[in-house]
Amino acid sequence: MTKHRCRNAVFCAGLIAIALPGCSNYVKRDEFDSAITELRAADQRLQAQIEALSRKHDALVTEVAGRIRVETGAHFATGDATLDEQDKALLADFARVIGRSHSEAVVTVEGFADPQGPTAFNRRLGKRRAEAVVDYLVSSGMDGARLRAVSYGEDENRQVRPGLIGDAGRDNRRVSLVIDYAAASAPPPM
Repeated sequence: MTKHRCRNAVFCAGLIAIALPGCSNYVKRDEFDSAITELRAADQRLQAQIEALSRKHDALVTEVAGRIRVETGAHFATGDATLDEQDKALLADFARVIGRSHSEAVVTVEGFADPQGPTAFNRRLGKRRAEAVVDYLVSSGMDGARLRAVSYGEDENRQVRPGLIGDAGRDNRRVSLVIDYAAASAPPPM
């Protein structure tokens, strides 16, 4: 029995000797809490700024799984990827807010199409729409390296007005802006 205890004691001492140096890499609780508080504050500032844009431009803003989505970033005519003049004000304000106080944010620009026309064409059209918005955001001062353009084309599960085309399907011919990450940075000057 003493031999078993001795072996357990040696094993425990060896385990402690291995584990203790690894403990030096742990983050202190107060540093962790401080970092979390800072990230939450940055997220709240971003949410408030995006909601102000939403009220100003009558856009739908939602938060899903820590991401912020601006649903009505831009709308397009049937078969066209030309950015409408009325959408440029929202996009310029968006670029200013994100560029000024959340320059580390990664924004995914999602392009969509209504179900009129071939699926492959609509996928390419959605991509051209997303790229048109990316180009405008870059010309408005956003860092192009922080922007991604993707297309969902006419994907059924992404249609706002399922199956509708023409004037009734306008909401399906859109670009949405999704903020995937907002870094903690100083709030913008008032």
